Amino acid sequence: MSEHQHGDNCGCGHDHDHEHDEHVFLVSDDEGVEREMVMVFTFESEEQVYAVLLDRNNPESDGIIFRIEEENEEAFLVGIEDDAEWERVSKIYEEIALQENESQA
Repeated sequence: MSEHQHGDNCGCGHDHDHEHDEHVFLVSDDEGVEREMVMVFTFESEEQVYAVLLDRNNPESDGIIFRIEEENEEAFLVGIEDDAEWERVSKIYEEIALQENESQA
């Protein structure tokens, strides 16, 4: 996962204080525990759109990257299971996070 940490002054370009603007999703982990996740960032790679989500109750934890797929005008979050795709998108996200941090320095 990315080492980029989000918080009130994380420099990611999002205002973490305004919950009314949040896109909240319920995501189940491997053990079936549901967590409220907030979409904080989206980016594109190879004509696919990806979303970075953070745990709403633990915003200091690492972000999780999902692929966004659309079907019948509805968007769905899909876990990335292909190792090559995961390596590609996690590297892109790390570069974006690094640029965000440098621009705030």
